[in-house]
Amino acid sequence: MIDIKNVSKVFKQKTALYPLSLTGDDGECIVLCGGNGAGKSTLLQMIAGISAPGDGTVLINQVDIKLNRKQYVSLIGFMPDEFFAQETLTVTEFLTFYGTFRKVAPSRIKEVIDILGLAPKKDEMIKHLSKGMRQRLLFGQAWLANPAVLILDEPTNGLDPYWIDKFIDMLKKIKQTGTTVIFSTHMMDVAAEVADRVIFMENGRITEIIQNDHLNPKQFMVDLLGRYRQKEE
Repeated sequence: MIDIKNVSKVFKQKTALYPLSLTGDDGECIVLCGGNGAGKSTLLQMIAGISAPGDGTVLINQVDIKLNRKQYVSLIGFMPDEFFAQETLTVTEFLTFYGTFRKVAPSRIKEVIDILGLAPKKDEMIKHLSKGMRQRLLFGQAWLANPAVLILDEPTNGLDPYWIDKFIDMLKKIKQTGTTVIFSTHMMDVAAEVADRVIFMENGRITEIIQNDHLNPKQFMVDLLGRYRQKEE
């Protein structure tokens, strides 16, 4: 579903991403880990079509955004790491706005609001929502149209433990529908629970790829945490 070939990115003569290649299959979850400046967000924005690669290509289901942007965008859902929206919109208005572009039925908008626990706030303006509620809403717009590829940048930021557990359960169910999921996180427990592959990045390069057999998530989390701390040192 995802086919990345030799992509790289340079900002103002500084290399943010060195040439790398990566593929992602239907129903697979790939998690990007690494410190700040590792290149995770740059790579995710490239897959989402927000940032064009300096070199190389990104294909979603064999569609190149440079040749067919409309079809490419219809295949993805993207959750950025920061919330940018008109804060006087209500929860329902916000999702309806995005749903209109994707031709999403009102029943689906209501379903997402209910699943994300936002029904009591459906008529509340965004400016009155907590950080965690905003994160759930932002996730909702990315997932709204049941995209073939779901791209999430630090989706668990601001979520309390209850909603982190709910988020993990949701991603497991989303994977089962055949959606390819790729996201970044600093939370090794989340990575251990849902990732099929964990990719460590550092200074714009992939430094390690670890396959998850899902046999012992707790031990896998401990191993990931050890590797993460070692790389940070």
